[in-house]
Amino acid sequence: MKSRFPLYPLAELSGLPDDVAASILKIQEKSGFVPNVFLMLARRPAEFRAFFDYHDAIMYRSESSLTKGEREMVITTISADNHCLYCVVSHGAILRVYEKNPIVADQVAVNYRHADITPRQRAILDFAVKVNKSAWEIADSDFESLHHYGLDDEDAWDIAAITALFGLSNRMATVGKLEPNLEFYILGRTPRD
Repeated sequence: MKSRFPLYPLAELSGLPDDVAASILKIQEKSGFVPNVFLMLARRPAEFRAFFDYHDAIMYRSESSLTKGEREMVITTISADNHCLYCVVSHGAILRVYEKNPIVADQVAVNYRHADITPRQRAILDFAVKVNKSAWEIADSDFESLHHYGLDDEDAWDIAAITALFGLSNRMATVGKLEPNLEFYILGRTPRD
């Protein structure tokens, strides 16, 4: 586990508040390892709680028409756009799992415009990239492009919220020089035991 040590060392589970440690252990139980980002953010427990409260609110919003895979496509695409190695590798792995496709995450990370994705997914990613790079240029025509594929204004909000939250995550992971867990590199590429 590496970070911009010793300036930003990863937190040790034993020194964390009970609720933060319990959240991390729950992730470890589910995935089989502790993603480094949890330990990086846990350095500041109040920020950890705030980040994951917002994360859960936007990533698990049941009223959204975005699939889990589409949400991870947004994260992988904007993470590539922001040159965040940690988030491209980790969310690319989650994307492979959700889409049951070991190729799509690499295609999306390199250039989503040439990836084997649907026109709806391309419209979602076009909107996310525009929010990420130049949100001030978002116009009615951008919403109309989403509407064409059955996405409504609340879906557009979800895309923007995911883009914004993970833009923050990208920047903090990059500043912290956070390296992806080795487990992410193989996740979703080979069948599970």
